[in-house]
Amino acid sequence: MEKRRVIGIGETVLDILFRDDQPQQAVPGGSTFNSLVSLGRAGVHCAMVTEVGGDHVGDIVCGYMEQNGVSTEYVCRHKDVKSHISLAFLDENNDAQYVFYKDHASVSLDGNLPQINKDDVVLFGSFFAINPAIRPVVEGLLLEARKAGAWLYYDVNFRKNHIADLPDVMDNIEVNMRLADVVRGSVEDFGYLFGRHDGEAIYEKVSSFCDKLILTDGARPIRIYMPDGCQTFAVQPIETVSTVGAGDNFNAGYIYAMMQGCQREEERIEVAQLWSRDVCRQIGNHISDELVEYYKTHIK
Repeated sequence: MEKRRVIGIGETVLDILFRDDQPQQAVPGGSTFNSLVSLGRAGVHCAMVTEVGGDHVGDIVCGYMEQNGVSTEYVCRHKDVKSHISLAFLDENNDAQYVFYKDHASVSLDGNLPQINKDDVVLFGSFFAINPAIRPVVEGLLLEARKAGAWLYYDVNFRKNHIADLPDVMDNIEVNMRLADVVRGSVEDFGYLFGRHDGEAIYEKVSSFCDKLILTDGARPIRIYMPDGCQTFAVQPIETVSTVGAGDNFNAGYIYAMMQGCQREEERIEVAQLWSRDVCRQIGNHISDELVEYYKTHIK
């Protein structure tokens, strides 16, 4: 019997982190990628559907996946394409402002694709999940996952620099929400998408597409909206080193808790926040060696 997997559908980049305009570290990243690397480090069987260039940056990204337990079987390598780069400038609050160097129109998925099974988890999001250039392939995978009975988690993660693309991608966003078992987004995401910043107003809009919405809002409480009501969870305060990867690891922790059999939202959110806090205490995009060791020692 095949192991239960988390299949990620998303982009890869090399994140170069700056503080006071000086480079601090270069770390392979990408929203879904960050989640999968942390899950792989915690011992979850993972595979990534993505694309990278045939350059040295692509070698770094693929090597990092393999080192951290994420299969590269479904990574498309494109010989004459440059891998994506992002510059993350950390401010006084250790929040990042990004500059991206990538060409979304050149993205293609023309390699091997996974067969998705009933017990699999599919994590997808960001512009990669709505990009018109690869939408037929991505939507085909999501429909296959839904038909197979897999569990789908959609992280909206919509960036301000894509507002001009909204007329071309809004239908894709709505389809993604309809297919997902869980939709996770920030108040900022939905401000860009729908011009709504109030939680009730946001859920009123998206409830026609999805039943379950996890709404995050920085240091303010996390809310989970479902047809039978809303649950609210306080965000634990923390002194941050970097918030790059905080939301990605929230997603990973939530999925990990679900896969470990946690049924109550309190338990899932507790693990999600633990993973998010852990990554905020370091320069890096993924859970620490100390947290990995804890799971290897205590979780069977």
